Amino acid sequence: MYPTLYHAFLDLFGLDIPALKFLNSFGFFVAVAFMFAHWTLSLELKRKTQQGLLRATHRKVIVGEGPKPLEMLAQGLMGFVVGWKVLYIILNIDEVTTDPPGFLLSGKGNFIGGLLVGALFAYLYRRERLKSKLDKPEERTIEVPAAQHAGAITLTAALWGFIGAKLFHWLENPRDFLDTLASPNAKDIVTGLTMYGGLILAGLMVMRYFRKNGLAFWPGVDAAAPGVLLAYGIGRIGCQVSGDGDWGIASTLPKPSWLPGWLWSYDYPNNVNAVLGPHLGGYSGVPITEGTCFPGYCTHLVPGVYPTPLYEAIACVLLFGVLWALRKRIQVPGVMFCLFLIFDGVERFLIEKIRVNVPWLGTWTQAEVISSLLVVGGLAGIWWFNRNRRLGTANTIKDTE
Repeated sequence: MYPTLYHAFLDLFGLDIPALKFLNSFGFFVAVAFMFAHWTLSLELKRKTQQGLLRATHRKVIVGEGPKPLEMLAQGLMGFVVGWKVLYIILNIDEVTTDPPGFLLSGKGNFIGGLLVGALFAYLYRRERLKSKLDKPEERTIEVPAAQHAGAITLTAALWGFIGAKLFHWLENPRDFLDTLASPNAKDIVTGLTMYGGLILAGLMVMRYFRKNGLAFWPGVDAAAPGVLLAYGIGRIGCQVSGDGDWGIASTLPKPSWLPGWLWSYDYPNNVNAVLGPHLGGYSGVPITEGTCFPGYCTHLVPGVYPTPLYEAIACVLLFGVLWALRKRIQVPGVMFCLFLIFDGVERFLIEKIRVNVPWLGTWTQAEVISSLLVVGGLAGIWWFNRNRRLGTANTIKDTE
């Protein structure tokens, strides 16, 4: 396992680059996941625009305004934070790489670096605004093609996805929330995330974005659905690579002869959680005595467990392929989104049977409850959309806005 990109480059290429300790391997794959989600969303928004299901929106802007004091101040503050941290990192690389998350969320920084970079950001902003300044600013209405919303939609999903993942983790593990209140630290903020929480809250906020910006709702969420499933699968690769604890229960049953051993049972050496001692799921974390050992992460699981993040990654990428292949055949707005709900719900419900989890509602885990609701909602949605199609009461741009 590679807790950070530093460990990956060191083990795979023999390159010792301390600055890479700031790049968490899970976070790297999450970033890649959002890049792919943005790409697929852009393609689908363009296609649905060509079909006539989505239309360009219009926005009023003021052209030719000079620099605004508050915006210049905001640019300066942003630059100050960047310079404050970056120069301190350059001058104290050995200190900050011992606990990168702790440093980034601490009050440590270089004041001179902050002032210099802050002044640079403010100057560049002022120069750009002066270049486009007019003697008399004009109000203009500009056209925004649907595909140009892809970046803002992706950023909305990223921000609210993180917030939702943290909130749902605390709902599922209230003790962790109380511990964070009692003794807050950087690790508690960036770890302990529930994928479904991020998916649900990000989905709701993306839906709100479509409504707020006048984009046809159901064609819009249909365009986003395949990419979300692909992003979920890529995110699970990050869970597998970092060993963040989303693994399965102890794998003690005989291995099928046709499966590789690592695909049936895996011990997650050097996992980012550095697990020690007995845990829920029938495994124990013990120190590594042979092979590669990364200081601070030198543990593995005994016995090995089902590598469920890898199972989910494979399943979600394959299911994305199915949705992508069907996207041009499905003519009823909303059905693609409902298929996504069904695929995601079935996949997660099945994987929960071999994942390490805490019961949330009786013997059911939080993910089992949510995934069941997704499947039911998806099936009901397909029936409803097709019924309306037969009755001729849906599927026009006017009806879906």
